[in-house]
Amino acid sequence: MFREAEYKASPGLPAVLVQIVAGLGGLALVIHGAREADNVFSVAGMLVIALAAVAMGGLFVVDPGDAKVLVLFGAYKGTIKSGGFYWANPFLTKRRISLRIRNFETTKLKVNDNRANPIEIAAIVVWKVVETAEALFEVDDFQTYVAVQSESAVRAVAQSYPYDSHAANEEALSTHTAEVSLSLQQAIHERLAKAGVEVIEARISHLAYSPEIAQAMLQRQQASAIIAARFKIVEGAVGMVENALEMLSSKGIVTLDEERKAQMVSNLLVVLCSERSAQPIVNAGTIYQ
Repeated sequence: MFREAEYKASPGLPAVLVQIVAGLGGLALVIHGAREADNVFSVAGMLVIALAAVAMGGLFVVDPGDAKVLVLFGAYKGTIKSGGFYWANPFLTKRRISLRIRNFETTKLKVNDNRANPIEIAAIVVWKVVETAEALFEVDDFQTYVAVQSESAVRAVAQSYPYDSHAANEEALSTHTAEVSLSLQQAIHERLAKAGVEVIEARISHLAYSPEIAQAMLQRQQASAIIAARFKIVEGAVGMVENALEMLSSKGIVTLDEERKAQMVSNLLVVLCSERSAQPIVNAGTIYQ
């Protein structure tokens, strides 16, 4: 496994001055050799100029937010992450890699949730390179690797949660976005750690039932909502009837036998649970024949 190492490069400006001086000195030797008809000075001057020209190839710039990975004849020598003007061995291969934060959105994936319901899901992944040596040498193309492994993690997370929760403490894709996002981020990070990549954030950007079951699932959601609403209505109505009977009994307003209580409970429940406004009928007689 490759581990990132810092490379100590020389400052670029002093190196430029040295190479300019060397080039001018070589030129002076060539001129002197031509004047004196001395080939030794001419050859020496041309060699100095050639060496200065080769040394110029060692100059390079590292932009802010970038890094340069240095390789000499197939051997990794180190990485420079600090921006600036540098000089290093001109035979070093200098590969640029961005350390800036990047993001991308996965394609819409069709998977089954943990209840085998087909859903469509997509996610946004925010990431950056933190280990340049691993990013360049551990995987063939780290950007493609990030995309493929992120989609794999999205599939795995989607299959471990239901789309909707049917219990109070059950985590679901549609209702527990914070928990699902954290789980997704951890899953992607585990897959990308070997490529020298840090996952900063991962969140779901698209979530829906697949078109072939979307209408049926919508009807089920509506039915569940109606049942829940009805349950609340009945629960509240029973409480109101109970309070009414207790108040009538405690204040001695009226004494009701069991039959009259049953009749009152029936009437109140009908009124309170009905979808339409009740139309009262005044009884001028008695309920007993």
